[in-house]
Amino acid sequence: MIAGPTGVGKSSLAMDLAERLGGEIVSIDSVQIYRGLDIGSAKPSAADRERIPHHLIDRLDPTQDCNVAEFAALALQAIDEISARGAVPIAVGGTNLYVRVLVHGIFDAPDASPEIRARHESDLATYGVAHLHDELRSVDAILADRIHPNDFIRISRGLEVYELTGRPLSEHQSEHAFKTPNVEALKIAVNRPREELYQRIDARVDAMLTAGFVDEVRALAERGLVGLKPLQSLGYRHIGSYLAGDVEFEEAVRTLKRDTRRFAKQQLSWLRSEPNVVWTLADVDLDELERDVRAFIEERQPVLAWSDPSIASL
Repeated sequence: MIAGPTGVGKSSLAMDLAERLGGEIVSIDSVQIYRGLDIGSAKPSAADRERIPHHLIDRLDPTQDCNVAEFAALALQAIDEISARGAVPIAVGGTNLYVRVLVHGIFDAPDASPEIRARHESDLATYGVAHLHDELRSVDAILADRIHPNDFIRISRGLEVYELTGRPLSEHQSEHAFKTPNVEALKIAVNRPREELYQRIDARVDAMLTAGFVDEVRALAERGLVGLKPLQSLGYRHIGSYLAGDVEFEEAVRTLKRDTRRFAKQQLSWLRSEPNVVWTLADVDLDELERDVRAFIEERQPVLAWSDPSIASL
């Protein structure tokens, strides 16, 4: 499993490793699973998918919902099928909650409440998402620190679980502690020096815009999909706001770059708390990496000569 902040180079590293190992890639990304959300999700190109088989790409229409438990079930099915073919499953992605649940399972959470969700949506329209994030912080500061202030879906779920159970969601998660693994996984977190990472993020946003990201979002809006959950994700909501006339283009781009950098910082913070993660720079020696991954596959005892915990603090 290869995780890390957006723009760090996870996909490139995963494909290089897959070529050496005879591997296939399972995308652990909450947006790439949707058809039509290509540029903004940095979906692997047709050439990449021809080079290495990819799974959980373009599986759903944006009108279909897919929660974390359903996503994990699809990913586990793909991993089983890859393993049955004698190939090596390599899970890659930046949706860290999905990474954790895929490997360690999920606690038995209460069902969603349409009434509570409707109330939160009304509060969102009236007071804004910052108000809801502040509410979450008042009942579950730990969870609030993990969630981006604009992530309405996860903020709402945190408030909902607290209201339904009387206890913070972070407390439920801590008790569960993801102690029962679904799979044996070598979890590799990839990082770069911060300034280098931020430069790559800015360049990536520029490349997305050059590739036609605005036209992609416009086409989705013309299909009436703007209000759906996938279109509230990073990038899509920024360009959607520009197309709706809420902000100027330059401001949409500026805030997209800023929020992407903040998201990368949040991803790194999450991974630092993830159990049993080994850290490496994106330009890791592929020979050493291949050797130790093979050792994990064959003996469950990797040497990990390339791993460096200090990389988490870059």
